[in-house]
Amino acid sequence: QAAKSSKPKRGKGKSSKKKTKKVVKEVDILSPAAMLNAYYICHNAPACLEFRGFPWPGSPKKKGKKRK
Repeated sequence: QAAKSSKPKRGKGKSSKKKTKKVVKEVDILSPAAMLNAYYICHNAPACLEFRGFPWPGSPKKKGKKRK
């Protein structure tokens, strides 16, 4: 005879897990941490605005680096 396990067998049916909604947190682009980051990565005001998602019309598009 085969030994019976103490754990009950589970079926392969769909599990009823509750789906949780992702909470999108508002980000303040003028917070001290964001401004410190912008200070180090941006060279001028238009570059800062472009990094923050506000490009101006007629701005030159960034070209990717060429691989050797």
